[in-house]
Amino acid sequence: MSHKGRGNAIIAALASVVCMVVLLHCEVADAASFTVGNVGGWTFGVSTWPNGKSFKVTFLVMFNYPPGKHNVLAVGKADHDNCNVPNGAKTYTSGKDQIRLAKGPNYFICGIPGHCGAGMSIAVTAN
Repeated sequence: MSHKGRGNAIIAALASVVCMVVLLHCEVADAASFTVGNVGGWTFGVSTWPNGKSFKVTFLVMFNYPPGKHNVLAVGKADHDNCNVPNGAKTYTSGKDQIRLAKGPNYFICGIPGHCGAGMSIAVTAN
């Protein structure tokens, strides 16, 4: 193989590596996650936590809380707005819940009596 041929092979290999790095970076960027309530976690008064944040469909929201003390319910707008715990709502109880956002509005409340009314509810819109 000539020097010119080796040089072209090296350039092609470097281009492949650069493309893979760019693709991996894009994949990681699309798989972002947010911890609800930041370091304080899923607790009282987090209802304003989403304000000023931009969410995408591929994002995960992470709810951290002591298991048994709280839970997370995925609900509709009316149930969110009225702190209603509907029958059959998807309920998370692990204390380390990771929920992928659906396109459009996503509503979550704590289903323990009194907790939603004390600010354990969020509305997140994913684009």
